[in-house]
Amino acid sequence: GGASYDVALRFLFEDPWQRLEALREAAPNVCLQMLLRGRNTVGYTPYPDAVCHAFVAEAARTGVDVFRIFDANNDPAQIRPAVEAARAAGGLVEGCLCYTGDLERPDERLYTLDYYLGLAEALDAMGAHVLCIKDMAGLLRPAAATRLVTALRARFPQPVHLHTHDTSGGAVATYAAAIAAGVDAVDGALGPLSGMSSQPNLAAVLALCGDGADVPRLDAALDLEPYWDAVRRTYRPFEMGLNAPTGLVYRHEIPGGQLSNLRAQAEALGLGARFAEVSALYGDCDRLLGRLVKVTPTSKVVGDLALHLAGAGLAAADVAADPERVDLPDSVVRFLQGELGTPPGGFPEPLTARVRARHGELPPPPGLVDADRDALADPSHAVRRTTLDRLLFPGPAREHAAAVAEFGDVAILPTRLFLDGLEPGREEAIDLGPGVRLLVELETIADADPTGYRTVYLRLNGQPRTVDILDRAAAPAHAAHERADPDDPGHVGAPLAGNATCLVAVGDAVERGDAVVRMEAMKMETTITASIAGTVARIPISPGAAVRPGELLLTIVST
Repeated sequence: GGASYDVALRFLFEDPWQRLEALREAAPNVCLQMLLRGRNTVGYTPYPDAVCHAFVAEAARTGVDVFRIFDANNDPAQIRPAVEAARAAGGLVEGCLCYTGDLERPDERLYTLDYYLGLAEALDAMGAHVLCIKDMAGLLRPAAATRLVTALRARFPQPVHLHTHDTSGGAVATYAAAIAAGVDAVDGALGPLSGMSSQPNLAAVLALCGDGADVPRLDAALDLEPYWDAVRRTYRPFEMGLNAPTGLVYRHEIPGGQLSNLRAQAEALGLGARFAEVSALYGDCDRLLGRLVKVTPTSKVVGDLALHLAGAGLAAADVAADPERVDLPDSVVRFLQGELGTPPGGFPEPLTARVRARHGELPPPPGLVDADRDALADPSHAVRRTTLDRLLFPGPAREHAAAVAEFGDVAILPTRLFLDGLEPGREEAIDLGPGVRLLVELETIADADPTGYRTVYLRLNGQPRTVDILDRAAAPAHAAHERADPDDPGHVGAPLAGNATCLVAVGDAVERGDAVVRMEAMKMETTITASIAGTVARIPISPGAAVRPGELLLTIVST
């Protein structure tokens, strides 16, 4: 669950449902668990309850046994529909207490022990089978773990499951304290995939637990490490750049699951070298927004704002002082309009009132049309799954369908070939099915022709083949655009790198604050507004054009 559903569609061109089926078939006697974002399901906004129920039912039918359910604001009302759906589907429900802050701090007034116990009471009342402490950033310290686990075990009959990240390097100590306090289960990762933004090393946790009859064998975990070490080397280009544990997590509180994605977004926006600044801004933006729980999708709201401010050269204090002069990312605007519900500490004021005065109140979410409701109840797995993909991630679902239509099932490709492609003179084996193997060898690649196409010469099972492929690098990937004049209030410039589409046409009359351009970059959307009232005089970019910070999007002539 969580991002793995999104990633399969968006980046790997694979069907997440087929992945789940393959896992279920390969491990028929092992419980499979998924992470479910309450009414947000596996997406970034709330969906109608019918979508949540249909998704959970389909996931349970396909092979999910355990549903770990949370809400980004720890709001029981947003968790309840998913709990009801999971119970109705026969799943085991883990209700989450998303942990942030430090309940041991004397000056903590929001995320206190009583706060977490109150949330646990709500989860108990709605029928959660297990209480899960979900520590997204690895902020739970040993003393706080002792106090929280002890209180939960004393008050509630459910088992207590602890999940944390090892970003600071201190998670094993936290587990030791929790185990001593009576925690029933903890999460770990095999050595090569453990540590830092991942979970603590499973071998270290097993060594900590000793040789009891109910403890998995340490040797079994160690025997698997060489395989996963090779897997991690394959994915080295996607490492998030954290080379050692960092205590800075106690300051910025970036969740482990967001660290790698936030760095990738920063790199895509040209901010990779300034990631330390982005991390510091993340903490500032969190405080500006009211100290959020910071788990998907609220963590994305904080990250979007931090990236936006870093790209625009602004500080969180600039937004607090004059939010009208900053075009906030759409996710931030919608959050302050209440799309994700109310955060535990309430909305920050006067920021929220000023943003709502500028952008208006959030319209009620559209309901399901009858055709979609019927499709979700269709007896065909394919119809239900295709509908869920489209409702949850319309853009990635379209791109996935287009990729399958053009390339077929790329899931059969070995990972290295999918990521790196063929090497000249090296024969590769691709298993198309049981007993069906394709031997592929790249011989040479011709020069690009005037249209940018190259002829690729291959051998398939020893027979010569040629394929003509467009080389996107043969022509400049990004034509330079005119620069906006920062001293001309009629020039609307790009605040960050991304793809821009104008929402107005030449000759349209606009008022100050009207939406004029929509920008998208690495799953972050921003609406650019007019800085003056007037008439749109010129639009020098094409729809969807890739632009860099400071490039001119359109000009407005004052009237």
